[in-house]
Amino acid sequence: MKRDAKDQPKGWGRQGLRHLRQHLTRGWQVLVTRGPGQVEFWVIALLIGICAGLAALTFRLAIGALQRLVYGTDDLTMASVAGHLPWWWVMVVPVVGGLVVGLILDRYTPDGRVRTVADVIEGAALQGGRVEIREGLASAAASVITLGTGGSSGREGPVVHLAGVISTLVADRIKASPVTGRELLGCAVAGAVAASFNAPIAGALFAHEVVLRNFAIRAFASIAISAVAGTVINRLRYGGVTEFHLPEAGGLGFYVELPAFMILGLICALVAAGLMAAIFRAEIIANRVMAHTGWPRWLRPTIAGLLLGLIAIPYPHIIGVGYEATSAALTGRLDVWTAIIFAVVKALAVAITLGGRMGGGVFSPALVMGALTGLAFGILATGIFPHYSGNETLYALAGMGAVGAAVLGAPISTAMIVFEMTGDWQTGIAVMTSVSLSSALASRMVDRSFFLTQLKRRGVHIAEGPQVWLPRKMRVTAVMRSLGGKETPSPDLLRNMAAAGQAMSDQMTLGQALRQFDASGAAFCPVVRGEGPDPEILGAVYHVDALRALNAALGAVAAEQHG
Repeated sequence: MKRDAKDQPKGWGRQGLRHLRQHLTRGWQVLVTRGPGQVEFWVIALLIGICAGLAALTFRLAIGALQRLVYGTDDLTMASVAGHLPWWWVMVVPVVGGLVVGLILDRYTPDGRVRTVADVIEGAALQGGRVEIREGLASAAASVITLGTGGSSGREGPVVHLAGVISTLVADRIKASPVTGRELLGCAVAGAVAASFNAPIAGALFAHEVVLRNFAIRAFASIAISAVAGTVINRLRYGGVTEFHLPEAGGLGFYVELPAFMILGLICALVAAGLMAAIFRAEIIANRVMAHTGWPRWLRPTIAGLLLGLIAIPYPHIIGVGYEATSAALTGRLDVWTAIIFAVVKALAVAITLGGRMGGGVFSPALVMGALTGLAFGILATGIFPHYSGNETLYALAGMGAVGAAVLGAPISTAMIVFEMTGDWQTGIAVMTSVSLSSALASRMVDRSFFLTQLKRRGVHIAEGPQVWLPRKMRVTAVMRSLGGKETPSPDLLRNMAAAGQAMSDQMTLGQALRQFDASGAAFCPVVRGEGPDPEILGAVYHVDALRALNAALGAVAAEQHG
C-alpha cells in the first residue's frame, strides 16, 4: 500500500536526523580516538582562529570601555584627556586597579603572577601545547583592569595566553597528541596576534618564530588560516585601516644614510636591554621588599598602582598601552628632549607595572620606547646632516621595530608587525637594517629575548634548544627496567649497589642520570624511592636505554620541526 505523501517527509525527516546524529557521533569518536585528518584540522584551525580573534577583540574592547568609564576616553587620546583631570583622580585610579588586580591574582593563581607569552612558550615546549586555564583567565581579567586603570604595559601578552587557553580546551577535548597540541596552540596565537594588531602575516610569523620556535611546513597552512580568520574578526569591527597613520616621509638617502640606521639599531639594542634590565631589577626589588616586610602578596600591585599614579600626574602618557605617544613620535610631533624624557619615564612605569605584578605584556611598551628613541635619534641625525637625511619620522619607524625586535627576540615577525601596523612598505631596507643589528646585539645581553630570559630566571632553560631541556624534562622512571623483569639485574645486586651509594632517585631527570653515568662509567644503576639505609628498590636504568630514549626524543622533535 502506498504511503500517504503528507506523512512521507515527516518520516524521512526523523530518519534523516537519526542518521545525521549517528554520523556526527561516529565522526566525533573518530576525531577523539584517531585525531583530526588534514581537512578536519584546517576546519579546527579556522574555528580556533575565529575564537582567538573574538577573544582578542573582546579584550581590546573591554580595556577601552573601562578606560572610558574611569578616564572619559580610550588609549588613542589618553594623555591629552588625563592631563586635564584632577590630580587626585589620576593618582587614585591606578591604586584601586592595583588592589583589584592583587585580589584576583591572589585568589586564582598559586604564585600571584600574571601569565603571558613566556608561559605559552613553556607550554609549547614542555607541556604538549597546553597552558594553565584558570590562571590564564584570571590573568586576562587582571590585565584588562591594569590597562584600563592606569597600568603601563601592553595587551599582547595576556591575549596570547588567552588564545592558548582556547587551544588547550580544544586539545584536551579531542585528546590531541603533543604535536597536534602545539599546532593548535600556534593557530590560536596566530589568530590572537593577527586580530590584536590587524596584522595577518605577522600573526602567522609570530606563532612560528616566538612560540613554536620553528618554521615547520606541516603547521604553516593551518596557522595561516587562523591568522587570516583573526584578521577578519578585527576588520569586521575596525575596518581595513592601519593602527598608525604616518605623514609623507622624505626618501631614504641610500648608501649615505644606511650607516645612520645601523647606529640606530645598536642604540635601540641598548635601549631594549635597559628596558628589560629595569623590569627584572624591579622584580628583584619588589621580591625583597615583600619578603622583608611580610606584606600580603595582594598588596604588591596596589603599591605599584600608587607609584604609577604619582608618575602619571606629571606624565599621563604612561597610562595604558601608549598609542598616543607612539603616534606623536611617528608623526614627529615631539621635540628631542620631550621624546627622551618620555622614553625614560615610560621605561620606569613599565618596570613598576610588571615588577609590581600587575597585568599586561611588554611588546607594546617596547614599540613606544622604540618610536621615541628613533624620533630623538632622527631629529639629531637630520639636524647634523640635513642634506643627506630623510624625514626624522622614518627613524621613529625603524626604532619602533628595532626595540620591539630586540625585546621579543623575533626580528622577522616584529618587522612585519611594524609594516602592517603603519602600512608603510617603502622603507623596508631602513627598518630591517636597524632591526637586524638591534636583535643581534641585544641577544648577547640577555638570553635571546625577554621571554626566554624570564623562563631562565624561573629555572626553565628553553633557549639552549631541545638537546638541553629535553633531558631535564624526562624522568629516569620513564626508561627504567622494572624490578623482577627478565632483563633486570637481581634484587640483591641492585640492593648492594644502592648500599654502596650507586643508586639514582626516582625523581632524577634523564640529564642528571646521564651525568652520573658519565662520572661512574657504570652500565646500569638501581632506581630507588625514599632515603635512608634501606630505600625501596624500583628497578634499574641502563646507560644505553637512557641514550636511546634521548636520541628518540630528539629525533621526534627534529621530525616535528622539519616535517
